[in-house]
Amino acid sequence: MATVKDKLKERIKELTCLYEVTSIIANSDFDQLEISLEAIVYSVKNAWQFNLLSEVHLSLGEYIVQTDGFKDTMTLMHSDIKVFNKVSGTLKVGYPEDRYFYADFLEEEKDLLNNVSIAIGNLLERKQIRESEAKVKRQMERTDRLHILGEITAGIAHELNTPLANILGFTELLKERVSNAGALRDLDKIVENAIFSREIVKKLMFFACEMPQEMQPVELNPIIESTLKLLTPSFREKNLKLIKKFGSDDIRLRADKVQFTQVLFNLVMNAIYYSPIKGTVGVSIIEKGKNIQIRISDEGVGIDCKIEDKIFEPFFTTKPLGEGSGLGLSVVHGIISSHKGTIEHRPNKPKGTVFILDFPKL
Repeated sequence: MATVKDKLKERIKELTCLYEVTSIIANSDFDQLEISLEAIVYSVKNAWQFNLLSEVHLSLGEYIVQTDGFKDTMTLMHSDIKVFNKVSGTLKVGYPEDRYFYADFLEEEKDLLNNVSIAIGNLLERKQIRESEAKVKRQMERTDRLHILGEITAGIAHELNTPLANILGFTELLKERVSNAGALRDLDKIVENAIFSREIVKKLMFFACEMPQEMQPVELNPIIESTLKLLTPSFREKNLKLIKKFGSDDIRLRADKVQFTQVLFNLVMNAIYYSPIKGTVGVSIIEKGKNIQIRISDEGVGIDCKIEDKIFEPFFTTKPLGEGSGLGLSVVHGIISSHKGTIEHRPNKPKGTVFILDFPKL
């Protein structure tokens, strides 16, 4: 039977453990959370009555930390770790199963285990709150930048429209008065580049929300079919396989047909561009509750985690100089937002990227 001295000794171990856990949590670096969790695990081990034989295991999402001798077959006491009232992991303490029973655990040890689990849950809540605040801050900064850039862009687009129209018009007049084959080829290049510049101006105006919308009920399948038909030569050029999955023949939503076509064209063109030769591009439409979801996938190299927050920013591109303006995805993002939809990207399996578009049903 435990003496008063023994009980006092155990109580001191438990209080020491709580103090150590509190100190570890107070000084935790959220970027190196596993180090803090490992320190907590070994502090808990030392707090148990038979600490030379006790082993500890902590599992929490992506983190799994345990002492060297831990086994699932041990006689175990465990406590759930809750993050925002949701069970997100467990903390277990065990003794060798051939020598100890559950009755060998002290009642105070159960209380200690629960308190440590609560402290770990609070640590994860703080981490998630900080990450959420940082994300909101980045979004607000991005919104401010886009608002300022939108105003500047709108002015630039308007200023460029007139000289571009003049370049195209006077070049066409010159072509009627020039007979030299070399000069005509040069004039054709001027026209070609002026048209390319005009398309960039259009994208700038889309980005700046300067293009008026004509919202009306539209059938989705025909728009996608016609967009894919336009891109047939691009599919053939890289010998790509196209997989289409349409959940229904009559899916409708309220949209600007021209802008919606531009969204699909940009995303499918990107999928084609980044897909390897003989790769697969997927386009699917499904109805999910009150939403319509469009998925466009490729089998390219995927989006590096270092740049995934930048891909919707204007003028950001991973394409070589001259092959992309960096406006495609920012325009897509703007159009989708104006249609009260959302766009996100995820890794495709086994490789590539999936863009997921969600829109409210008509």
